[in-house]
Amino acid sequence: MGFLRRLLGDRTPPGFTGALAPGEEVVDSAPVEGGGHLVVTALGLWIPADDGPRRVGWHLVAKATWADGVFTLTESSEAGTAGAAVVLADLPPVRFRLPAPGKVPREAYQRVEGSIRSRHRQEIGAGGAWFVQRKVPGRDGTVLQVRPDPGTDAALVEAIAEQAAAKLVNPAE
Repeated sequence: MGFLRRLLGDRTPPGFTGALAPGEEVVDSAPVEGGGHLVVTALGLWIPADDGPRRVGWHLVAKATWADGVFTLTESSEAGTAGAAVVLADLPPVRFRLPAPGKVPREAYQRVEGSIRSRHRQEIGAGGAWFVQRKVPGRDGTVLQVRPDPGTDAALVEAIAEQAAAKLVNPAE
């Protein structure tokens, strides 16, 4: 039955219990050593978790690397807002050993990069921040995200992000 599903175009891995959104189709998947799968869709990367698979939207993938059979994911959480901008904080990296990665690392890289419309690094005091315009899967338009370096003055970064987001919405001002 699994072969027939794949032959007919369904790439959902056997035993996958994630609740795909209507129209969300599996592009590729790879089994994870120890159980579960990494599953690539247009909306994000599904990862194994203690309470079942969960999707990380492409706009919340800070970094995804592939080396020596290990896929390392650094996910961002939305820590707050600054006007129309979203302030991000990186979570600790999570590593997945993939004995048969297929095209998952390449597909993930292409989707993360494809979500980025522009990026700019701004030095701020003794630290800095990344300002990134990204497409959010399943939504129209882009969002300005700001990821301050640890120790950078958060209030200053938020003020700059709020001004930048306002200028993006109303460029003539």
